[in-house]
Amino acid sequence: MAVPVGSHVHVITPGDHFSPSTGSAVPTVVHGLAGATPEGAPRTRVAVAEGTYPDHYPTAEVVPYPPAAAHRSDRYRDLAASRLGLARGGARRTLAPAVADQERWPPSVVVGHNMPQLVGLVDTDRHVPVLYAHNELLRSYGAREAGRTLDPAGGIVCVSAYVAERTAERLPPRLRDRVVVVHNAVDTTLFAPDDTPAGHDGLHVVFVGRMLPDKGPDLLVEALVRLARPDVRATFVGTTNFAPGAPLSTYEESLRAAASPLGDRVRWLPFRPRADVAAILRTADVVVVPSRWAEPFALTVLEGMASGAAVVAARVGGIPEATGDAGVLVAPGSPDDLAQAIEHLADDPVHRRRVQARGLAHARAHDWRAARRRFDEVLAELRITGGSPVPSSEVAR
Repeated sequence: MAVPVGSHVHVITPGDHFSPSTGSAVPTVVHGLAGATPEGAPRTRVAVAEGTYPDHYPTAEVVPYPPAAAHRSDRYRDLAASRLGLARGGARRTLAPAVADQERWPPSVVVGHNMPQLVGLVDTDRHVPVLYAHNELLRSYGAREAGRTLDPAGGIVCVSAYVAERTAERLPPRLRDRVVVVHNAVDTTLFAPDDTPAGHDGLHVVFVGRMLPDKGPDLLVEALVRLARPDVRATFVGTTNFAPGAPLSTYEESLRAAASPLGDRVRWLPFRPRADVAAILRTADVVVVPSRWAEPFALTVLEGMASGAAVVAARVGGIPEATGDAGVLVAPGSPDDLAQAIEHLADDPVHRRRVQARGLAHARAHDWRAARRRFDEVLAELRITGGSPVPSSEVAR
């Protein structure tokens, strides 16, 4: 059975959303791929649990489903079951509602985002399950369980070679050739330079992300305090979670205390809708991604570049893949390296403009149209035409 290329159903992790209200990575990627659907291909559908953000991206048809209640003990019971060679019943029970109506769907590629256990719930007589890995998902899996879980998968798409390598390490050899890379991308219509930038003195540095130690905003604060330059100002956008009105965490309070020597040269903003974030990034001279954590890719790298900023980012995880040779990479966890990179960009406008121009060109070459072309290409390489494997003899024709 062959179905039209482009018949895709993306399944969002229960509890996540498909909304521009936050910068959560999975909805951003699904929105980007859906918005780049080739002309004439069926419209992308996205299965989203009811009760999440009600404002949805317009790029796909939302298929709501009533979520199953998750139990705190599910994770521990599932880990115990996996050690006994049993299925992870808690995860499957939670995910089952997402595909409960799959017999009503046209034959499709069913793309489960960060959900290995969804693969076994897809009716492979009608659809092809594909796992889309935004993170290292198999750290609690042995090769035998990973094989049992992912044998039905038509492919395992990873957002970076960094994630792909670590995913393949957890798989039995027979599945490793199903691991492919589709790098994240950027919406170059939303994230774009300001054509008529307002003049301002000094350097504007911007951080966008969750306010967590793993993301490293404290490293940027320390770097700015060490620089103590009156011509450098900073804006931090984000909260611990995606709730803009949430009380400050202890960590956020410590950040503000540490930044007190900067006075009014630092500004703190809670999470904003995507359009607001894009507007803020257009005011940036430099965007800093100082993660300690091995980020699988880091969307903010390309978003900063597309907005016309020079990007300074930690050399960790998949961040170097996102940056390419178009940004400034520094040692992770080093406020000294951050300070030196920012100072060089502040002191040398020619160098700064050169980095900004390289970044803008890099981002424009990595928009969602390019990512969608790559996604469709890897499905074809895996002999998937949109909903089911195709015999290699047919692919060769």
